[in-house]
Amino acid sequence: MRLFTAFEISGSALSAQRVRMDTIATNLANAESTRTPEGGPYQRKMVTLREVLNEGVAVAGVVTDPTPGPRVYEPAHPDADAQGYVQLPNVQVAIEMVDMISATRAYEANVSALTAAKRMALKALEIGQ
Repeated sequence: MRLFTAFEISGSALSAQRVRMDTIATNLANAESTRTPEGGPYQRKMVTLREVLNEGVAVAGVVTDPTPGPRVYEPAHPDADAQGYVQLPNVQVAIEMVDMISATRAYEANVSALTAAKRMALKALEIGQ
């Protein structure tokens, strides 16, 4: 194992968690968006990760959650259908907040691992002195 492998692995995990946080922020920002440029309500996005041997983790992609959101009766809403129902986004704020806490904790854990690896590398450099 190379000396800087721990840095690379932690760095890849930090990048992956940043993408997760960005995606969660987008979901929260669009939690009330009933109309998108593509048409229809906003659909929740989810980040998928994949393991990269001896290099950490990488973002495999950002996928759209196909689960339909709730329908509410609001006949005066501009996006209401002929029966007066509005299709809402499938974003649940509580779930997004839990995911955000999870991504934050994972980010913090990787910062701690990176800091520990840095301390070990510095101590290794002191051995020869």
